[in-house]
Amino acid sequence: MGGIWPLECYDFNATCILTQDDDQQKANRRSANFHPTLWGDHFLAYANESVTTDPTTQEQYEELKQYVGRLITANTDQQVKKLQLIDTVQRLGVAYLFEKEIEDELEKMHNNHLDVDSDDDLYTVSLYFRLLRQQGIKISCDVFEKFKDEESKFKATLTSDVRGLLSLYEAAHLAICGEDILDEAIAFANAHLRSAVSHVCSNLAEHINHVLHRPLRKTLPRLDTWYFLSIYPRDDSCNQTLLKFAKLDFNILQATHRKELSTLTRWWKDLDFTKKLPYARDRLVELYFWILGVYFEPKYALARKMMTKVIYITSIIDDTYDAYGTFEELELFTEAVKRWDVNSTDILPEYMKLIYKTLLDIYNEIEEELAKQGRSYCLRFAKDKMQELVATYFVEAKWFKEGYVPTIEEHMGVALISSGYLVLATTSFVGMGDIVTKESVEWISNNPKIVRASSVICRLMDDITSHKFEQSRGHVASAVECYMKQHGASEEDAVNLFRKEVDNAWKDMNKELLKPTAFPMPLLERVLNFARVVDFLYRNSDNYTHSHLVKDQIASLLIDPLPL
Repeated sequence: MGGIWPLECYDFNATCILTQDDDQQKANRRSANFHPTLWGDHFLAYANESVTTDPTTQEQYEELKQYVGRLITANTDQQVKKLQLIDTVQRLGVAYLFEKEIEDELEKMHNNHLDVDSDDDLYTVSLYFRLLRQQGIKISCDVFEKFKDEESKFKATLTSDVRGLLSLYEAAHLAICGEDILDEAIAFANAHLRSAVSHVCSNLAEHINHVLHRPLRKTLPRLDTWYFLSIYPRDDSCNQTLLKFAKLDFNILQATHRKELSTLTRWWKDLDFTKKLPYARDRLVELYFWILGVYFEPKYALARKMMTKVIYITSIIDDTYDAYGTFEELELFTEAVKRWDVNSTDILPEYMKLIYKTLLDIYNEIEEELAKQGRSYCLRFAKDKMQELVATYFVEAKWFKEGYVPTIEEHMGVALISSGYLVLATTSFVGMGDIVTKESVEWISNNPKIVRASSVICRLMDDITSHKFEQSRGHVASAVECYMKQHGASEEDAVNLFRKEVDNAWKDMNKELLKPTAFPMPLLERVLNFARVVDFLYRNSDNYTHSHLVKDQIASLLIDPLPL
């Protein structure tokens, strides 16, 4: 977490509510010294930007869209060509426009081929396996047995098949627990791809490194789209018409997202938290990027607006408990959230009144939107999860005050909720429209296996990358410290164990995404995408707190259009 810019970067002035603290309160406070916003008012400049294309461009867009649709549904005897086309359409980021067509084609392939052909190569079998599993279609990992030798090891002849190894590596990340052959496949492909980097052309070496760092299953779809749009023109089989459509679609979506962020920036600026609550991470743009990773499609505009506001106030509350509030103040705030009543504002110190009022205002706004749709029943589940989250923040504050280091089991019982992913997953359903039923919101609010898996990924990856900084400024014990104390283990042992737990959580999530699923795939994909965001933000460091590390990626999706 923070500490990159010195404290004097902040603008402490007369509007800062926090200056009312007495000396004793100041002495009891911690400071994380988070760096200030990197974006300021930048996105206000797009307030008047039009997101509609001119009639000529719109007509061209529709013609190109129809062309791509015909490509996907065209009859062909060349299965591998159809697989490659679907893969390309998905990686170019336009598959959301052809969901039914792609599903029908893959189901047709699966129904017509009980197994892949015996003469199919590693690349084709791996691509077939990955695309079907991504679609939720059950296909046995036994399709890879034919690539093993008499000693049950992957054949030595495969080591020079870079294209096949890349495809195998991507496919193996859709493993579920017990599929040892896919664990072996990852290790095999990883080792031989790394050794290949030194003797292949620079473009291929770049792609190998990218895949090893960001396998498709774990990467943010829009970031992979941006990356693939940069390398697809180098492909000898590049379809220029398809590429043109994908670039046009990318720029249209970017303008749409930029406009949304402009509106949210105005809301953020009017709150004036930057000056009034300078201790907290000022990360509106990064949080919008976070939610954009969960759903980017135009039809989820309302959901993005709701979720960005919820995750923003959640981040502020999190920092208040972790990096500023005294124990007595946190006790009052916890009680106020439990009551969920505007009259409870009176019991709070000045700076907390602003936070509490904003929290209630956000949920009142959500309630108004849901009432218009006749779906007010969703709000109760989202609000209950927020109250539960704040209660767990207070448990951790109490542990910190008492210097208590719980067992790893006790810690995870609280930390999987305080990670915030249950409240975020529940709230992510709320704004998605008619696809959401009361049963689906109730189901996700009860912490089903897929949400628990996503929470484990979030909690453990966060703890692994940020625990040293958190402990240096004073923080409740993380999973790493809890495990080390309970088992007398080294930090390295704890981290290695947790990385395995993260891998197993991905496998649990993969299993929950195989049909028949509990609820429609578009709902479950939100939970998958939450895990992908965490993998991006916490893979090697805390990129949310140290957000300058991901500034370029954010700009690529929200600022810089692609040349057509």
